[in-house]
Amino acid sequence: MAEAGAHLTSTAVNEQPSIFEVLAQESLMDAVRPALRHAVKVLAESNPSRFGFLWRRFDELYLLLDLLLQNHFLSRCSASFSENFYGLKRVSGGRGLPVHLGLCRKSHWRSLLLLCLVPYLRAKLEATLAQQRDEEDFSIRLAQTRSQRLYRAAVAAYPYVSSVWQGWVFCQQLLFVFGASRTHSPLLWLARVRLARLNAQDIRDMELKSDKIGNPAEGSLLQRAWWLMSQAARGVAVSLSTSLSMGVFFLQFLEWWYSSENQSTMKTLTSLPAPPPPLHLQEEEEQQSGRDSSPALANHSEETQTTTDRRNCPLCRRLRTNATVLSTSGFVFCYRCIYTYVKANHRCPVTGYPTELQHLIKIYSLES
Repeated sequence: MAEAGAHLTSTAVNEQPSIFEVLAQESLMDAVRPALRHAVKVLAESNPSRFGFLWRRFDELYLLLDLLLQNHFLSRCSASFSENFYGLKRVSGGRGLPVHLGLCRKSHWRSLLLLCLVPYLRAKLEATLAQQRDEEDFSIRLAQTRSQRLYRAAVAAYPYVSSVWQGWVFCQQLLFVFGASRTHSPLLWLARVRLARLNAQDIRDMELKSDKIGNPAEGSLLQRAWWLMSQAARGVAVSLSTSLSMGVFFLQFLEWWYSSENQSTMKTLTSLPAPPPPLHLQEEEEQQSGRDSSPALANHSEETQTTTDRRNCPLCRRLRTNATVLSTSGFVFCYRCIYTYVKANHRCPVTGYPTELQHLIKIYSLES
C-alpha cells in the first residue's frame, strides 16, 4: 500500500504530478470565474446603462477571454493557465513517448476546445435548468411546441448526465491515485494528453521561444495584425498570471464566500421572519376618514388622483393586479407584466438593475 501511494508526495524523481497538484490547478481556474462574475455584477449594479451589457453577456465575454488566455499558454508553455501556474505541462499520452515541451496541432486544438467550450456549455445548461425551475415554481405553463418539449426533456435529463460525469471523474481520479491511469480527468483522456512536471530544459525552451518572437515590421498587414493580437493576449495572460500569484488565496476565499452553500447558510442566519399583515391599519384608516370627511373637493380630487397613480403599474399604466415587488429596486408592478419583462430582459424596467425571476416578491395587502 505504501509503494502504491509513494508517488503522491514524490516531487524530485517522478515526472508525473501528484493528485494534490492536479486538483489544486483545477480549483484555481474554478475560482477565477466566480471572482470575475462578482466584479462584473458590482459594476453593472453601480452603472446599469454603461456596464449592464457586461453582466448580460458575461458568459460570452468570459469565453472569449478564456480562449485568448488558454491559447496563449498552450502555444507558449504547452499547458493551460492553471497548469502552468503550478509548474505542469501537457504531453502526448502514452508511456513510451518523450515528454519534451510542445504539443502537436491536433492535441493543441483538442485541448483548447475542451478547456474552454465544456465549462461554457455547462454554465449555460445550469443557467437554463435554474430558469426552468423558477418557471415551475411560479406555476406558469405556456403552450409548447414539440421542439420545446424535447428541449425541456433534454434539460431535465441534465442532472442525471451530470451525475454520471461526476462518477466518471471520481473513478478516473481513483485510478490515477493508485497508478493505474496516466490521466486524472476524462477531459485529458479525450484530448489524448497527460500532465507532467516542468523541468529546467522546458523553462529554457520557453525563454528561447519568447526571445524569437519579434515585431514583423516588414511583414504583411495580416501578419502585423496577428502579431498585435498575440502580443495583447500575451499581455493579458502575463498580467493575469502575476495578479493571481499575489491574490490566489483571496480568490479561494471569494469562491467560498459566494458559493451557493455559504449563501444559503448566511440567509438562514441573518434572515428575519416575515411580519404578519397589518390588519390594525384598516381600523385606523376608517377612523381617520371619519374625522377628515369634509375636505375641499379640489383637494379630494388631487389626493384621489395621487393615490390612483401610486397604485398603477409602471409597465401597463393601469391599476395593479396581483401586486409584485422587485427586491432589487423596490418598485411594484403587476405580476404578469413584470414576470414577462424580467424573463425577456433580465433587468428592472425602471432602474435597469440586473434582475432575475427569483427577485419577484408577492405583496399581501388588505385589499387582497
